[in-house]
Amino acid sequence: MPQAEHQPVLLDAALTGLGVRAHGVYVDATFGRGGHSRGVLARLGEKGRLIAFDQDPDAEAHARPLVEGDARFSFVRSSFAELGERIAALGLAGRVDGVLFDLGVSSPQFDVAERGFSFRHAGPLDMRMNPDAGQPLSTWLHAASHGEIASVIKRYGEEPMAGRIAGAIVDARAAGPIQDTGRLAAIVAGAIPARVAAGKRIHPATRTFQAFRMYINDEIGALDRGLESAFDVLAPGGRLAVISFHSLEDRRVKRFIRAQARPAPPPVPMAPVVEPALSEIGKPVRADAAELAVNARARSAILRVAERTAAAKVTT
Repeated sequence: MPQAEHQPVLLDAALTGLGVRAHGVYVDATFGRGGHSRGVLARLGEKGRLIAFDQDPDAEAHARPLVEGDARFSFVRSSFAELGERIAALGLAGRVDGVLFDLGVSSPQFDVAERGFSFRHAGPLDMRMNPDAGQPLSTWLHAASHGEIASVIKRYGEEPMAGRIAGAIVDARAAGPIQDTGRLAAIVAGAIPARVAAGKRIHPATRTFQAFRMYINDEIGALDRGLESAFDVLAPGGRLAVISFHSLEDRRVKRFIRAQARPAPPPVPMAPVVEPALSEIGKPVRADAAELAVNARARSAILRVAERTAAAKVTT
């Protein structure tokens, strides 16, 4: 898909939240198709620097023209879970002025059937962000128990019909491995009673596909590690900006920021007060009507921004 068709979510709000300085050092933890990175580069001066991360080989291909054409930009093909050690290896730990996360799957990944992320495009049941690591969803579904499947759907998809859906998957695979997105979507849709499906505004398979994608890629674990790493590389006054797309992610981000911005009082009388290591910047931001009119995928996005203080990390 041409890059021009990709619409970065909350671009202006994210750039404002980062407070990009002309000669600053910034990290785009989720390059995707480069919309946010190009926005940061447009605000950087000649001495500015941007390091982008992404584990997706397609993202690496889209980053290549920037790597070759802009000396201020470098790309690391890696999960943002490894952000801390990679930035430290560059000698930039504690010197970064801003880190941006745009969580979830980019629009082109949903639109490419071969990646197996979407029930709207029939393709192999893969769902790996990094196709060179881990196991595809089809392999896991073939071996997982009913309880394991139901637990994943309930935890990561917050799907109330998790047990029924897991049962339908186990029954269906007895007739042969489930290897394509179309078959899985049909199984999930068939497991949900018509009266329940009729009351939903989303496709019956939406939450289940989300859950499987998050599980296969350990997205919550990676997010927790990425947030810790981002904190560690930020300089005092540096900004953390995170765009989430559903409540499970947003709760983790909110919890992390508040733990560092609103430390609990010391449990022992007369003990030193714990100073906040982050300062929350503004209120959470959502897409306005103008952005939603041109990018419907922004409807669930929420941006949170925090600034690093000079205080030590709060132990939680």
